[in-house]
Amino acid sequence: MNLPQCPQIVSPDVHRENRIPPRQVLTHKWPVLHAGPTPTFDRVHWSFHVWGEVEARWQATYDEFIALPKVDVHADMHCVTRWSKLDNRWHGVSTREVMKPVKLLPSAKFVMVHCEHGFTTNLPLADFLGEDCVFAWGHNGQDLEPDHGWPLRLVVPKLYAWKSAKWVRGLEFLETDQAGFWESWEHGGYHMRGDPWNEERFR
Repeated sequence: MNLPQCPQIVSPDVHRENRIPPRQVLTHKWPVLHAGPTPTFDRVHWSFHVWGEVEARWQATYDEFIALPKVDVHADMHCVTRWSKLDNRWHGVSTREVMKPVKLLPSAKFVMVHCEHGFTTNLPLADFLGEDCVFAWGHNGQDLEPDHGWPLRLVVPKLYAWKSAKWVRGLEFLETDQAGFWESWEHGGYHMRGDPWNEERFR
């Protein structure tokens, strides 16, 4: 994949003197972790939707989505299963760019990220709109592998990697925080926020 020149963003955590959070182990591989099968991608019928605490719903086709202005993000990744992968370079569209055509209501404080197969994860609005947060389809100069989230993965570098949801299809803005798939007691009771530096692994 030839990546065009675009704005370069460096995640603040890359500048830490010690870049490995507590009780994490550095890996140079990229483990594949998810529940269930890897979904297939139908470009013609794929769509991205925004709804909830917004003035008006918004949607885009895949071609419309990837035509939005792009960024490259240099960031580290930390998984709740205790591995850390440094110096990832993500290519995609920033969360801030995606939100430009959407007007949030004052009541919007959280976002539920909706993905293929009914997977979800919740985020505070401030974390979702971080400068280094991106909807990515490229990683280290190549298209993402489907097992790693292609055709679209949310990347939120400051939180554990389960918050960087794979196979994203939409955003629901909420007034109050709600547990997503892994945050639910049924599927693991992971922390509602997931800060690796504070070891927010479980609720």
